[in-house]
Amino acid sequence: MSDDNLAEIRDERAKKVQHPKGKLTAYERIGLILDVDSFSEIDENVSSDANPDGEAVITGSGTIHGRPVYIYSEDFSIMGGSLGEVVAKKIMRVMDLALEARAPIIGIKDSGGARIQEGISSLYGYAQIFKKNVQASGKIPQISVIVGPSAGGAVYSPALTDFIFQVKDIGQLYVTGPAVVKTVTGEDVSFEELGGIEAHGTLSGVSHQICEDEQQAFDEVRYLLSFLPQSSEQKPPVFITEDDTEKTVDILDGFIPENRNQPYDMNDVINNIVDDGEQYPIHANYALNIITTLARVNGNTIGIIGNQPLEVAGVLDINASEKAARFVRFCDAFNIPLLTLVDVPGFLPGVEQEHGGIIRSGAKLLYAYSEATVARVCVVVRKAYGGAYIVMDSMGLGADKLFAWPSAEIAVMGAEGAVDIIHKKEIKEADNKDALKAKLVEEYNDKFSNPDIAAKLGLVDKIIKPSETRKVVTEAFKELVNKTNLGDKHGNIPL
Repeated sequence: MSDDNLAEIRDERAKKVQHPKGKLTAYERIGLILDVDSFSEIDENVSSDANPDGEAVITGSGTIHGRPVYIYSEDFSIMGGSLGEVVAKKIMRVMDLALEARAPIIGIKDSGGARIQEGISSLYGYAQIFKKNVQASGKIPQISVIVGPSAGGAVYSPALTDFIFQVKDIGQLYVTGPAVVKTVTGEDVSFEELGGIEAHGTLSGVSHQICEDEQQAFDEVRYLLSFLPQSSEQKPPVFITEDDTEKTVDILDGFIPENRNQPYDMNDVINNIVDDGEQYPIHANYALNIITTLARVNGNTIGIIGNQPLEVAGVLDINASEKAARFVRFCDAFNIPLLTLVDVPGFLPGVEQEHGGIIRSGAKLLYAYSEATVARVCVVVRKAYGGAYIVMDSMGLGADKLFAWPSAEIAVMGAEGAVDIIHKKEIKEADNKDALKAKLVEEYNDKFSNPDIAAKLGLVDKIIKPSETRKVVTEAFKELVNKTNLGDKHGNIPL
């Protein structure tokens, strides 16, 4: 019997298991994510005593947008997609091939976890895969697509990869299932509540992208890869853009509200800077007070980090700091220049944040920026206060170019807090405390709520018109085009 016939028979058998559950087969998934007719299977005839007709994973290579990728797709129709010794060996081999070829690796996850029938050897197999994930980290892009259960040990390989795509209703991640949770804690919880898209796309931040169905997930993986290089030894692909890099965007000149505390959408700023107003947000449903997104300027991929005033005034908290830190480290590992857009009033105060480790989390972002060797351009849009200003890629951390809009407020803290400290005694002794404080706040704002002092100290390269931001940013990245040193730098540890 030919290999093609074996694959067809296996796929037909899998359809009877998967389709009634509203799920695709391992082969169907590979066909949707790769370029048409580009898949070449590896180890097709490898089997075990338990499954002589083929094991619970399909492995191979193919292309996406004509560029090589390696892929494995777990087959839930065979022993629940469980991982045994042979499955682990197949996955390890395709990962090794990806590393040797310096090409991305995609894992399509649909597995009940370790194969209990094989005992501790299945756990050893997981450990080997985890180690290989770490060895590949920062060297080749690693992407996981959760299209079924990913239970127990199965969750940690995705967690070590760069991006997790999770599909609504059918894709769940959990260390222990609902039955164990009920036994240990007494809580009644469904699979979806415990490990679905709301749990991990919004609350925990484990998943980077949440998708309505499998087709959307595979389309988005293809789109994501268009922004990325094949490995740390390359730069991302360059696209030809018809969007004028010299244009001014007049709408930005009047964009910042006169009221310093009024919010606006930082996405509108981003869309008016990048090519064709097109960006690809990462972690779009998690830690909404900071934006992490991929886009292009002059046809070149850049990573953008921006405070979002629409969400808790754009403050930095634990989740936002860690979300941004990991994104910065990913971009640095894969030679993607960074643009930081700053409007940050500070770190979120409170006992919960302090006890939760905001100091450690903020330090992670500091570390990520300070370590980054890619081109780094920073634009202060409005507020840049205190330690949060430092953390958001200030010149002291090593930003290559730092620009400020006239609306920029670069100061140790906001006017209200500063006046309360500086003029505490004076205000306390005044007959009309409110009037005096209002006067002092106005004077502080006149002096510090602009970028002039920072520019005089050489801490701002240039104060620019908002309408010229696209042009200025484009020119800055052109000047810095040769800054990045290609090659392995560091892994992309989960933060």
